[in-house]
Amino acid sequence: MAAQYAISGTTARGISASVERAVADGGLVPGAALPPVRRLADELGVSPGTVATAYKELRQRGIVVTKGRGGTVVAQAPAVGSRRPPRVPEGVRDLAGGHPDPAFLPELTPPPLVPAVPGSHRASPRLASLEGLAREWFARDGVPAERVTFAHGALDCVGRLLSTELRPGDSVAVEDPGFHHLLDLVPALGLRMVPVAVDDRGMVPEALRTALRAGVRAVVCSPRGQNPVGGCFSRERRDALVEVLGGFPEVLVVEDDHNADVSGAPSYALAAAGLPRWAHVRTVSKHLSVDLRWAALACDGTTLARHDGRLLMTSGWISHVLQETAARLMADGAVRRLVGRAEEAYAERRRALIGQLARHGVAAHGASGLNVWVPVRDEAAVVSGLRSRGWWVAAGARFRIAAPTGVRVTTAELPPADAARLASDFAAVLGESEAVYGG
Repeated sequence: MAAQYAISGTTARGISASVERAVADGGLVPGAALPPVRRLADELGVSPGTVATAYKELRQRGIVVTKGRGGTVVAQAPAVGSRRPPRVPEGVRDLAGGHPDPAFLPELTPPPLVPAVPGSHRASPRLASLEGLAREWFARDGVPAERVTFAHGALDCVGRLLSTELRPGDSVAVEDPGFHHLLDLVPALGLRMVPVAVDDRGMVPEALRTALRAGVRAVVCSPRGQNPVGGCFSRERRDALVEVLGGFPEVLVVEDDHNADVSGAPSYALAAAGLPRWAHVRTVSKHLSVDLRWAALACDGTTLARHDGRLLMTSGWISHVLQETAARLMADGAVRRLVGRAEEAYAERRRALIGQLARHGVAAHGASGLNVWVPVRDEAAVVSGLRSRGWWVAAGARFRIAAPTGVRVTTAELPPADAARLASDFAAVLGESEAVYGG
C-alpha cells in the first residue's frame, strides 16, 4: 500500500509531506483511501503514533478526511490547491463561470497621475478620496462606517480575518451550498467547516443556532446575491439571525456583500444591527472589473486592529494606483448609470430563466445575484445532457458540503430570448435522467 501511494517518511512531518506531494501531483486523487494506521506504520518501520500524528495534521489542513469505518481518504477538495472548475468544452455556451457580463463593465483606464507619498506608504495606506467613497458606500445601506479599511479582494479580506481571529482546529460556520472558493479557503487555513443550510432568504436561523451551539468561533455569510443559491436577507430574516447571534457575542460575524451594487436586492445587513464582533466586506469585481482586486471592509474596532496589523506585516497596503483607479470609477456618474443598467438586466435575465423553467415544472432558486440554482437528482447526468445540447453549467458538488444535489446556471450573459430554449433543453435532460432512475 505504501509503495502504491508513494507514501514515505520516518517522522510525522515527513509522512504528511509525502501524502501532500502525492495529492498535489495527482498520485492520490480525491476519494482515494490511505492505508490504515498500523499497516502503514509497519511498512515504514515507524510507530502507529507517528502515522496517527501525520494523519491528524493532514486532517487539520483539509487534505484528508476520516470516515469512521471507511478509513482515511483524500478530501474531495484537498487544500493543496483551489478546486478549479472543469475546462469549458469547445462549441458550448458557458453558463458555469459566475462572471458578470463584460458589456456592463466599464473600461479600466489607469490614472494619469498618482501623487508620490513621502516615505513609506505604510504611513498613509488609504487614499482619502477612496476612503470617503467607501464610507458613503457603506452608510448608504446603514452599515456603520466609522472604521473602514481596504483589502485585495473579498477572499483576501475574509482569509485575513479568519487567520487572525481563529487558530487551527477552530470551527467556522459557512453556507451550504456556498461559495466554492471559500469552501477551499477555510480548510486551507487549518479550520473546520460547519455547514449551515440556506434558502431563498439566506442562512436558516435554526441551522445557524445549531452551528453556534456546536462551538463555531466565526460565521461567514452573504446578505444578498448568495452564491450559488441566490438568497438575500429580508428584514424578518435579518432580525431572526440577529436574535440567534445575540446569545453568542464572542463570535465574529463576517458578511460578504460581494455583489452589493448588482444583486438586485435591498440591503438588510447584519452589520447594521449593532453586533459586538462584526465585519462587512464589499468588493467591486462584479460591477467594475474582475481585474480590479480591491475590497472595502467596515468592522468593529478590535477586528480592524487585527486585520490591519496583519496587513501591515504582509503586503503592507493596497497599491495606490489601484486605489486611484477604483476611486475614479466609483465617482464617475456615467459608470454609476452603467452599473444601474447592469443590475436591472441581471434581474431580468435571472427571472426569465426561473420563469421559463417553471413553465416546464422545474423548480429553481435565484432571488438575487448572477446565478440560478436548480435542484436535480443526478448532477453529472444533467451537466452531460446539457453539454450535448450546447450548454455548459456547473455541477453543484463544487459548492456543497451536506446540502442536496443541484446545478448552478450563471444567467449574467443569458438574454431572456435564450432562456426559453435553455429551459426546454433542461426539462428534456431531466426527463431523460429520471427515466434512467426509473421515474
